[in-house]
Amino acid sequence: MVIELSEDFWDMSRDNQIFYLTENLRTLPDDLVDPGIEILKGAGEIEYAIALAKDTGRNEKAIEIAIDEGDYLWAALIASKAGMKEESKRLYREGLDYYVSMDMYGRAVSAAKALGLPQNEIDLLFEAGIRSESRNLNMGRIQATLDSLALSLEGVLAEKDDEITKELKVAMKEEMERIERRNYED
Repeated sequence: MVIELSEDFWDMSRDNQIFYLTENLRTLPDDLVDPGIEILKGAGEIEYAIALAKDTGRNEKAIEIAIDEGDYLWAALIASKAGMKEESKRLYREGLDYYVSMDMYGRAVSAAKALGLPQNEIDLLFEAGIRSESRNLNMGRIQATLDSLALSLEGVLAEKDDEITKELKVAMKEEMERIERRNYED
């Protein structure tokens, strides 16, 4: 879809505007760039909005959009590539704090690495992430999955009759009994 005048753009439906913007991202007339960024952002087309902002030299706008979306890592990367080293470092620090506060430890570890924090601090973040994730585990579902896997393995092994298979069957039976005893004691 090619249009000659940007005035025609305003006569389009919102869906067609979004389509036009995404299809012509790198060749938009200057007077459509700023409204185009806002339209894309408003439509939830964040990646396109940031790309349009970056590609047209509106790095601060791209950074602002990324921060609004909680993507400090991307914001810091944009700043870094734009030669804004101090801003990039500040964004990584803000991002680290934000990600920890939101229990987003994978991203927190990435921010810590980008900041060059000592390995022991990165390890602490990683451990905090494991603790956070383990709080959300449904042990009943995990046990059911393991039980199902064990039954499937038993079915496969039932068809075999060699020494290793016999040893594996005995080990599985002993482990299942141990798990039952532990569950009964709890």
